[in-house]
Amino acid sequence: MKVNKEWLEKVSEEVVDPERRIIDPHHHFFVEGGGFPAYSVDDLISDVRTHNVVKTVYLQCWEGYRIDGPVELQVVGETEYVDAIAKRLSTVGEAVKISGIIATAELRDVNSVQTVLNAHKASSKLFRGIRQMAAWDSSEDIMNTPNLDHPMLYTDPDFVKGFRVLDDMNLVFDAWLYHHQMRSLTKLAQKFPNTTIVLDHLGTPLGVGPYVGERDEVYTEWERELKELSKCPNVNVKLGGLAMPWNGFGFEDQDRPPSSDDIVEKQSLYYHAAIDAFGPSRCMFESNFPVDKCALSYHVLWNAFKKMSAQYSESEQDDLFYGTAERVYRLD
Repeated sequence: MKVNKEWLEKVSEEVVDPERRIIDPHHHFFVEGGGFPAYSVDDLISDVRTHNVVKTVYLQCWEGYRIDGPVELQVVGETEYVDAIAKRLSTVGEAVKISGIIATAELRDVNSVQTVLNAHKASSKLFRGIRQMAAWDSSEDIMNTPNLDHPMLYTDPDFVKGFRVLDDMNLVFDAWLYHHQMRSLTKLAQKFPNTTIVLDHLGTPLGVGPYVGERDEVYTEWERELKELSKCPNVNVKLGGLAMPWNGFGFEDQDRPPSSDDIVEKQSLYYHAAIDAFGPSRCMFESNFPVDKCALSYHVLWNAFKKMSAQYSESEQDDLFYGTAERVYRLD
């Protein structure tokens, strides 16, 4: 997985609705040499300047871990790492600020969950909750969550015990899984109706491996499960992440990257289905950068979002771009 800046520069667009305020509720930082494209704070600043992005939320991605001390507390290093970046940003006068951190913890490790979550909370006032990914498929063509060998993490008895601690602490939980796993998240949300849960990346309808040529069938299953999940009022959904290679649109293999109109044409069906199911007040657009940057530029992606949302009222658009993220993550 790589970002080809020369290739991305083949498509440049005038920014749509440039004054609209935006919270980007899902981005990462990656150092050079990992499995994902390097992405620094300077890269983030360069991207968010193309639109009126005023706040962001950082999502865990195994960066900045402590290299010593108790093993279970090494993940707290990521919160410390991003908190330091956020403080530097706030002192140099940048228009954008990192306003929230979603870290990680191993909820199945019931004996350490409380200690780890308390350590995250003590490390940064920006800490809002955790993500423990459950994305898993039996196909070797599809990326699986590390240290997971089955698709039902969110109904695992030990996970549920650990989740109860998160629930008691009133923290947010971000979930990432594939379309055929959504039923497990629905069960979790029903069990913990007072926990704010965020479904990442629209539930990632797969389009590679055994799902090639099955887009209509996948869509039908995805939409059915998404509607069922939307009946849980404590669940919100992030609208984005569909440019990842596992979705199977193949943008990254084209001679030219997609335009915003291309994204609208090929993907708006998914976005509108999610908004129809959850309502704008429970939906938020996300960049998922730099992972989605392998397929398109930041300004093109947000142009596509703005074009898709033009049919909604002004207050609904404000929810999709700003309000929902601000409420869900309790951003200052």
